[in-house]
Amino acid sequence: MKNLLYILLIVAGALSLSSCSGYNRMVEKQEAVTSQWANVQNAYQRRADLIPNLVNTVKGYATHEQETFTQVTEARSRATQTNINPENLTTESLQEYQQAQNQLSQALGRLLLIQENYPELKANQNFLALQDELAGTENRISVERNRFNQLAQDYNSYIRKFPQVIYAKWFKFENKAYFEALPEAQTAPQVQF
Repeated sequence: MKNLLYILLIVAGALSLSSCSGYNRMVEKQEAVTSQWANVQNAYQRRADLIPNLVNTVKGYATHEQETFTQVTEARSRATQTNINPENLTTESLQEYQQAQNQLSQALGRLLLIQENYPELKANQNFLALQDELAGTENRISVERNRFNQLAQDYNSYIRKFPQVIYAKWFKFENKAYFEALPEAQTAPQVQF
């Protein structure tokens, strides 16, 4: 009887240590996802900070393009007002955030098309430098989103494995959403010469 009690105590102790270790790993992985989300937001903020400079540079050359400037400004405002709590990264909230960012990308695309009508703008060093900064920022955004997806995948896989799946439910660790391609990205663009 005494031996059975010792065995039960050892098993209970081992399970307790296992749950502490698993809980700590889940916390570490959740914090990695949260930290990477902050990096994604930082990259988007960098883009939002570049936009006023780009708009003002183009305004100096294209004063009658007021509608495009207004669209860019409004899209920037919507994109910077759409926030997500990193503890609640659901598919729906991430899609809403991504949609606001996509609207800003489309407005920026229209702004950059204006340069075709203004040869002197295409040669302006400030415009070219800002355009390069924006392209670099778009690359950073892509890199940060990819890193976020990798960390979210690592976290999601970890909390779904046994025995973590038990502890994850107990402590309410939930799956994190991924950045996904927008529906219009599924259709290849038509290029005609």
